[in-house]
Amino acid sequence: MLVGGQGTRLRPLTLSAPKPMLPTAGVPFLTHLFSRVKAAGVRRVVLSTSYQADVFADHFGTGADLGLELEYVTEEMPLGTGGGIRNVLDRVRSDDVLVFNGDVLSGVDLTKLVETHRAGDADATLHLTRVEDPRAFGSVPTDAEGRVQAFLEKSPDPVTDQINAGCYVFRRSVLETIPTGGPVSVERETFPGLLASGAVVLGYVDSTYWLDLGTPATFVRGSADLVLGIAPTAALPGEPGEAVVLPGAAVAPDAVLAGGTTVGASCTVGAGARLDAAVLFDGAQVHDGAVVIRSVVGRGAVVGAGCVVEDAVLGDGVQLGSRNELRAGVRIWPGVWLGDAAVRFSSDV
Repeated sequence: MLVGGQGTRLRPLTLSAPKPMLPTAGVPFLTHLFSRVKAAGVRRVVLSTSYQADVFADHFGTGADLGLELEYVTEEMPLGTGGGIRNVLDRVRSDDVLVFNGDVLSGVDLTKLVETHRAGDADATLHLTRVEDPRAFGSVPTDAEGRVQAFLEKSPDPVTDQINAGCYVFRRSVLETIPTGGPVSVERETFPGLLASGAVVLGYVDSTYWLDLGTPATFVRGSADLVLGIAPTAALPGEPGEAVVLPGAAVAPDAVLAGGTTVGASCTVGAGARLDAAVLFDGAQVHDGAVVIRSVVGRGAVVGAGCVVEDAVLGDGVQLGSRNELRAGVRIWPGVWLGDAAVRFSSDV
């Protein structure tokens, strides 16, 4: 699994934790991914780490509690996706290697993905997902037999709605050809190089749930979809529904929790508050009458009485006085204190 990125698009949330370790529907995101690979019969996982590398091992340890065997390899310098894969190859034991981007939430049938790879005697097989608007992505056309034809850059008029979904199966011998000692992009160098050499590169195409949790908006959506049961997981700490409330949280009887909200451990939600698709990290407080919609409230952060927080991010420890109004992608950096009615539709603070 590739989990070495710095998650810059998700700042300030990733200042305190790597993106794959952010609390997502009540547990670190990787816990959901681990539940998926375990269900597919995978028992050993090697993590390619870099940014805040110790956090992964400190939390998951050997993986025994998950029913997995985990091993960690830390990059001494940024190696890119291809370089990161090559860097862990000496820890890989199988002839066919599953590779995951550690920030993608997906419902792909991993068993069928591997079966497609082996039945086609492929050198590499990519999970390709269909999206409604492929203009925001590079596209990957395939022929009638499922062979990848090209890796195309973003275009206002894409030739296909199929995009690279960030999950692959490789022959081990293919990975051995990736250069060592420097950064390599599997998307821009390895895959196009395989096509140019005449290698068999297949696409496994489906339209199951898929989401890249790389931005605050998609992170919130992914967490909500997990809670609602729209996105697949066996790691949800509770039953799917309108909300998940972790142990130690105190929620007022008349507070409204909806839309796949997560209330973290030791959080408090005051009287008359309304949370809709909200993500409250551990220790966050939402005071009386406040409204939090499609937003993240960081660890120990406080939303004052009567505040409205919509499509916004509050970093760890942020303190909002009463009657503040934050909307439209505003991000408040950790430790900021704002007085009563100090902000309305502000830029990032």
